[in-house]
Amino acid sequence: MKKIFFLGGHDLEMVEIKKLLLRHGCEVYDANLRWDNAVLEVYSDVLEQNPDAEFVGIELRDPQNLSAKYNYTNIDHHNENSAFPASILQVASLVGESPDRRMELVAANDSGYIPAMKAMGASDAEIALIRQEDRFAQGVTAEDEFLAEQSVKNHICQVGNTVTVRALTPCFSAISDRLYPYRSLLIYSTEAWVFYGEGKSDILARSHREIDNGLIYHGGGANGYIGAAKGAFSYQKILEFVSSFNQ
Repeated sequence: MKKIFFLGGHDLEMVEIKKLLLRHGCEVYDANLRWDNAVLEVYSDVLEQNPDAEFVGIELRDPQNLSAKYNYTNIDHHNENSAFPASILQVASLVGESPDRRMELVAANDSGYIPAMKAMGASDAEIALIRQEDRFAQGVTAEDEFLAEQSVKNHICQVGNTVTVRALTPCFSAISDRLYPYRSLLIYSTEAWVFYGEGKSDILARSHREIDNGLIYHGGGANGYIGAAKGAFSYQKILEFVSSFNQ
């Protein structure tokens, strides 16, 4: 049976997954998606044209439940799949390739950020390179890097162990990388927020309904990250959430 792979939102892990699949001669479709528009329906034409194929989606949401009509598997390690290995390791196992150090670094970065890379013995140079490549793969531009610097310089607040930053760029990774290490970090904009570090589990415990409805996502373990999808909440609701950390 023909097997077809669909790629989700671009980051370094997704870029490396594409290289991995192409090395093994797999049929791969890449719609150059971002996380916020990484849904299976983008590939509906391919699904319809190959009704007897076996499909594998990588980190794709399925709000229309299209997968029910096909032989479809979704590979992921976020939200309800957070107990699974990083997606790149799942794909490597599927195609029969043993991970090398770079793949393990990419997997650690995606599933557990800098702490996970440090835990596997990564050097500062390795970590800096992986983080730089990840930001580039996410589409972070020189302008975003500049705006991240301005966000950290002019729009930062700390109360207790939590640092909050109002982001001038939608690319939050350019801000979090600049502020690491931190105990708790909350970055927000008019459209979204992401919380990193200690306290993530507390937010997760009261967010199950929003997670089930696709409004909030999370990953990276107990002290990883949890965030609101772009446009999921009004700016007023975002500010109310932020204010709970600034009291």
